[in-house]
Amino acid sequence: MAETDVLVAGAGPTGLVMALWLAKSGVSVRIVDKTDAPGTTSRAILFHARNLEFYHQLGIAGIAVDRGVTFDSANLWRGGKHVARISFADLGGGISPYPYVLIFPQDQQEQMLIEQLDRLGVRVERKTELVSFEQTPTGIRARLKTSAGEETCDAAYLAGCDGAHSPVREALGVDFAGGSYDDLYYVADIEAAGSVANGEMHGALDDAEFLAIFPMKGKGRIRLVGQIHRDAGTKTDVGWDDVSHHVIERLGVTVKTVRWFSTYHVGHRVAAAFRLGRTFLLGDAAHIHSPVGGQGMNTGIGDSVNLAWKLAAVLQGRAGDAVLDTYETERMAFARTLVRSTDRAFTFVSARGPLAKRVRLTVVPIVVPQLFHFRAVRRLLFRTLSQTAIQYRHSALSAGHAGEVHGGDRLPWAGDSFAPLTSRDWQIHIYGDASPAVRAACDSRGLPIHVFSWDASMRRAGLRKNATYLVRPDGYIGFAGAGPDVVASLEHYLDRHQIRPA
Repeated sequence: MAETDVLVAGAGPTGLVMALWLAKSGVSVRIVDKTDAPGTTSRAILFHARNLEFYHQLGIAGIAVDRGVTFDSANLWRGGKHVARISFADLGGGISPYPYVLIFPQDQQEQMLIEQLDRLGVRVERKTELVSFEQTPTGIRARLKTSAGEETCDAAYLAGCDGAHSPVREALGVDFAGGSYDDLYYVADIEAAGSVANGEMHGALDDAEFLAIFPMKGKGRIRLVGQIHRDAGTKTDVGWDDVSHHVIERLGVTVKTVRWFSTYHVGHRVAAAFRLGRTFLLGDAAHIHSPVGGQGMNTGIGDSVNLAWKLAAVLQGRAGDAVLDTYETERMAFARTLVRSTDRAFTFVSARGPLAKRVRLTVVPIVVPQLFHFRAVRRLLFRTLSQTAIQYRHSALSAGHAGEVHGGDRLPWAGDSFAPLTSRDWQIHIYGDASPAVRAACDSRGLPIHVFSWDASMRRAGLRKNATYLVRPDGYIGFAGAGPDVVASLEHYLDRHQIRPA
């Protein structure tokens, strides 16, 4: 019988980030997966700024950027003719140190994360399947099936990161309400020649077909995402030959090699609970949605970061057990919002009929490029896609406000505000001057305090000069306040949640 603090079921990006954050926090973790080896193909390729910020906290953002591809332009085509080019250059300037979208496929992410875990002595246990588990008030007893037989593992907590068909979710009996669209879609990684293999994104607007082209790392490598004709979609063995090449050829794409091809149905579901007892659901086990905006892999990693620091804090006696309840509160609310918004966007993109056709072919090519001339539109799009707009103001862990920044907001990027976050611990940030009373309170609690010289970027970010901001280990504000009562309010917050810095 083996023992561990946290047992992670599933070694996709969600499970790997969970294991990495826990291991770096000094928590013992086992991560198991029933597959023989890491995946070598991937539908998920877009990686957004908020997760690069999390990777910065883990010390691996630079590796991700080096291995990925940034793209700063999108092109619209109609009837085989180029009709618009939209610049994404510096789309998130002033919002994030990573003001762009990164192409970093899931399989390459997994390889990077596995390398990082290996350095910490944590190995993904392959050919190991979670067969069943029992919960008690004090822990989890899991039965694992391995290539050598069966074994039992005792853990304090179980993290179900085991995908849309999650055995963990099914064992819990948690409802996964929602549905799937009838249409069948495909993804294909190809080596190609032509004007669209230029490191930019391309979208084809056509009478009845949908095609998106994304740049990939390597000369001539692109990713195609399109729709399978309904008659071909009824087959059981759909392949590249069943793809309509009409739009592809009109864009002047010469396909040299199809490196990988897969089909999928688009679903939209959210689990009825993200936590039962000592078991948690994350990533696709908790929510699935359309691929519009490339949010899936990013949202799963966000789940992992949110839960991992809370598990570490509770296991190490640095926060009260009630902190774990906020995982479901915070992440379920976002998941439901995301499913609704991506569902609406996907319905618009895939709609049929004369009105939908007219909008796609006449309105979109004119209106969308014009909208991108407005700074407010560009910033709104970036904040939405990048997930930097996610906030937890409704959470029990969120209190107070100072300036435009509330408890539950992501720490604004201003000056060197992100630099201290690599500690992944509770910390005080003050922009301007720290009062003796605040400094004394931090000293008595062992709470790190970081004071930044006030500048214009902080005012633009909505921060208040000399205010006190308590930053959570995941870079969100727990408490914000100012004025003569700020120390009492801060200490009340720390006592209420039993927060004890490392």
